Amino acid sequence: MKKRRLSFWEIWNMSFGFLGIQFGFALQNANVSRIFETLGAKVEDIPILWIAAPITGLIVQPIIGHFSDKTWNRFGRRRPYFMIGAIFTTLALFIMPNSPSLWIAAGMLWIMDASINISMEPFRAFVGDNLPSEQRTMGFAMQSFFIGTGAVIASALPYILTNWFGVPNTAAEGIIPQSVKLSFYIGGVVLLASVLYTVLTSKEYSPEELAAFEEEKEKSTGIKAVIKTPVTSDQFMKRGVIWTLAGIVATLLIKVFKLDLDNAQLYIVSGLILAFGLILIISALITRKNNQPKGMVGIMNDLLHMPKTMGQLAVVQFFSWLAFYAMWIYTTPAITQHIYGTTDSSSVLYNQGANWVGVLFAVYNGVSAISAFLLPLIARQIGRRATHAVALALGGISFISLYFIKDPNILLIPMIGVGFAWGSILSMPYAILTGSLPADKMGTYMGIFNFFIVIPQILAASILGFITRELFHGQVILTLVLAGCSLVLGAFSVFIVQDRDDVYRLKRK
Repeated sequence: MKKRRLSFWEIWNMSFGFLGIQFGFALQNANVSRIFETLGAKVEDIPILWIAAPITGLIVQPIIGHFSDKTWNRFGRRRPYFMIGAIFTTLALFIMPNSPSLWIAAGMLWIMDASINISMEPFRAFVGDNLPSEQRTMGFAMQSFFIGTGAVIASALPYILTNWFGVPNTAAEGIIPQSVKLSFYIGGVVLLASVLYTVLTSKEYSPEELAAFEEEKEKSTGIKAVIKTPVTSDQFMKRGVIWTLAGIVATLLIKVFKLDLDNAQLYIVSGLILAFGLILIISALITRKNNQPKGMVGIMNDLLHMPKTMGQLAVVQFFSWLAFYAMWIYTTPAITQHIYGTTDSSSVLYNQGANWVGVLFAVYNGVSAISAFLLPLIARQIGRRATHAVALALGGISFISLYFIKDPNILLIPMIGVGFAWGSILSMPYAILTGSLPADKMGTYMGIFNFFIVIPQILAASILGFITRELFHGQVILTLVLAGCSLVLGAFSVFIVQDRDDVYRLKRK
């Protein structure tokens, strides 16, 4: 048995839900820092408020992936999670811009991001489940198209509502402008409708069919995508003790060298190291009573046995997502300060700059949507690794160039390079990864792969405020230059990755 090649419109239908998911995600990325500042947050405190996003992804995605691997009912395997996440995200989008205080807004960010993750993670596994290997690059590229398209409209919504329809873009101090509120309401409706469309127009293979496809793949290639012997209790305990001690030592060093005086966020990093060690120790204790790798123990077992390709891609993901996380939380304060010369979030000039950032975000997302159709063609000629490396390098140079620009209109040019990099980040790593994953663990490993997206974000949230304040003396634009350097390093690290399933390259041989 082999998976059936899907038509263009079948791939379109199964990816359409990402239009709505990214609609909500883009509204969050482009406007949450603005909401936080309006409700009284200082620029250097914004990263710690954003810590909700990566932490919820770290926790939610592997759990949802694990359960979606085990789910099969009349509604499907992944589709029930699409719908549940969409409903809760829609509710969060309606509530978020009406937050009466900063801490309520921060709490709503936790809920919104958790809900987005419930829908987003199974969508990644959906491509791996439904498409044969030669169509996966197109499948993830199609997701990138809808991500870019949704983000273009969502990012520009406040600007469009203000300049085309006259919706007020300013409000009294501490009040969210009406243009932002209405944008979030529209986003909630679009998200729910688009996810519902995918749920109603797409089908899924049963676990039995997927197992048959996997067996056929093993026969034809001689490569077995199976999990190794489960991790023993002693192995869990040994690694758990090491990570726990590392967390304790890191916490003590922060305290002894007084690194916490102006940057308590560092405790988040040491706390996560400590928590990971304790989870491994708990897994060891559970394994002594029951050696079946289920639930949390199963996820930890899969993490420690992750494919080699995933570990190599983790390095690339670290540099890539560190850069884009910095862009999302710092572009608004960077542009309003560097180009518009203001830090007063209630001023007309600041809100003009903030709206222009929405336009810039729309441009880079628009380019990423267009690149979704170009990337498979480029990969066919030079391979997926080289394509991703070129895209990241172009994005890094574009980030760095922001420092030398003073005219807001010229900022549109580097957004082209940023968009090309973003389109590649959303497709190429996943296309490379899925070829190394077993079918019955697709959701779990897609969730675990998210670790390498959120860990750099958590690190960024913990240290970027300190770097911006102490090293860059409040010049936020330099933080975006640092992000550019990170992308360039990501481009170089692509070449350590082994792409075992690069069908375009193999076809040329």
